[in-house]
Amino acid sequence: MGNNFTISVVDEEEAVAKKHIHTAIDEIRRIEQLFTTFKPDSQTNLINDHAGIQPIIVDQEVFELIERSIAISKITQGAFDISYGSIDKSLWNFDKTMTKLPSAEAARKMVHLINYQNIVLDAANRSVFLKEKGMRIGFGGIGKGYAAEMAKKLLIKNGVQSGIINASGDLTTWGNQPDGKPWTIGIADPDRPQAAFSYIEISNKAVATSGNYEKYILIDGKKYSHTIDPKTGLPISGIKSVTVISNNAELADAMATPIAVMGINAGLFLINQLPDLHCIIIDDHNKIYTSKNIHLK
Repeated sequence: MGNNFTISVVDEEEAVAKKHIHTAIDEIRRIEQLFTTFKPDSQTNLINDHAGIQPIIVDQEVFELIERSIAISKITQGAFDISYGSIDKSLWNFDKTMTKLPSAEAARKMVHLINYQNIVLDAANRSVFLKEKGMRIGFGGIGKGYAAEMAKKLLIKNGVQSGIINASGDLTTWGNQPDGKPWTIGIADPDRPQAAFSYIEISNKAVATSGNYEKYILIDGKKYSHTIDPKTGLPISGIKSVTVISNNAELADAMATPIAVMGINAGLFLINQLPDLHCIIIDDHNKIYTSKNIHLK
């Protein structure tokens, strides 16, 4: 998935704990094989390779994750869109040294392929079809959270009463620490990501953060975030980080980026309408905004 996963489980015996950790690793690898775009034989790439040509029959869990992704696209008015894949690497590549921004015109030409409404699902046949040639889907905005949630579910089924699955900052927890205290997370300072400016208790909760300190480029001394607005194809500005707290890692992961794309006012308005969702936003001037019922320590 191109990310580090950290798995922590609580057990009286180290050997048993390690066995559980390897069970979680195997589950994450299984999910990666389905959803990655880095392996030519993944179901994601089969869908992409047949864009504009024919539908592809997929596993039930792939079909259902795409279904839920489209539902999130609808409630975020397209700020979240798994069909962003058409601009993922060809317009922006944050792993290489970029010396200039792509033109707004070049970006516009590519974003016409981004449209979740052109992802056609056929529940009877369990098939997925991308209407336009050149369309590509990718699960970079939801896959880590899904994998973390699935690994957690499997460990709970196997009797693990407490632990954390951390997918590069998108994490889910259950139970308590060995001393009985709740799991606690630090909210990173975007200017010094190794330092935390606040802490919140997150036992039996999931947290995801989207920040411009994770992956970015500097052009003429200005920082450009890897968070791209699907409507313009260009990086967002004005927000340093968004942290979403939810009961589910998949949902927290999927909501963090669109809140950043929507902006502070629209993002907070949306979060406040949705049950069991909370967020913390830090703008470019280090001002902190929170949704209802957030109590930072």
